[in-house]
Amino acid sequence: MRSARRVSSVVIGLFIMAGCASQETVSKPAAAPSQAAAGSASRQAPGSPASEQNAQILLDKIKADKKFLVASNMELTEAESKAFWPLYDSYQGELMQINERLGKTITDYANLINKGAVPDDQATALLDEVLAIEKGEVDLKHIYADKVSTVLPATKAARYMQIETKIRSILKGELAKRIPLVY
Repeated sequence: MRSARRVSSVVIGLFIMAGCASQETVSKPAAAPSQAAAGSASRQAPGSPASEQNAQILLDKIKADKKFLVASNMELTEAESKAFWPLYDSYQGELMQINERLGKTITDYANLINKGAVPDDQATALLDEVLAIEKGEVDLKHIYADKVSTVLPATKAARYMQIETKIRSILKGELAKRIPLVY
């Protein structure tokens, strides 16, 4: 069985990285971590300065890669780009809040499963929180779909929401593989 620290750090890292917005422009992507830095990250103690630095490098790269992926698929005009990217950044910021809330819930769950069986009242509380988080994400998606639709043609607005949904679906699949069932 995985420890709470390992489960929560892997899951939180995956999810938080997915929802972050890059504050850099697409023309200035973050530098990729070197092979040595990426490889040594797994051998360093969690929370060590070197480990945190490598995690930040990876996070910055993922943010830039996500923004680049969106940009390369959106085919925005200059005018569309001016209106779209501030909305993108705002949406990513709000997704980050949802991701942090989910990360806390996952950490709470990991701490519980390391103690053994999860009591019914705590399982109910976790379930309620996860459902509230999912509802919050869907509500946020509706809000931003409407906002993006006001500055982009419908096909581009739909394309953007598709891209976000695909990215988040992949990450949620990774989360599902790594989080053990409640017992």
